[in-house]
Amino acid sequence: DSWMSYGIQGEERNKRFNMLLPYQVNSKLMGLAAPTAKFMNCLPAMRGEEQTADVIDGPQSIVFDQAENRLHAQKALLYKLILKEIV
Repeated sequence: DSWMSYGIQGEERNKRFNMLLPYQVNSKLMGLAAPTAKFMNCLPAMRGEEQTADVIDGPQSIVFDQAENRLHAQKALLYKLILKEIV
């Protein structure tokens, strides 16, 4: 789900970054999408790599809503596991 593992460094990181840069989600790409299109990312996100800051912080981004929903789903799962309702 990420261009790179967070431990990749040096020349390998530069090589991979340059190879994947044409696939970056940026405002030009989002401009080609429908006005109702939403940008999602499961986080963590490196601004300027997989997506630009103007996209992740922009009006079409629902990244933080997505993260909040995932948090509530995880809490519900933990609750069920603690009560041993899921085996």
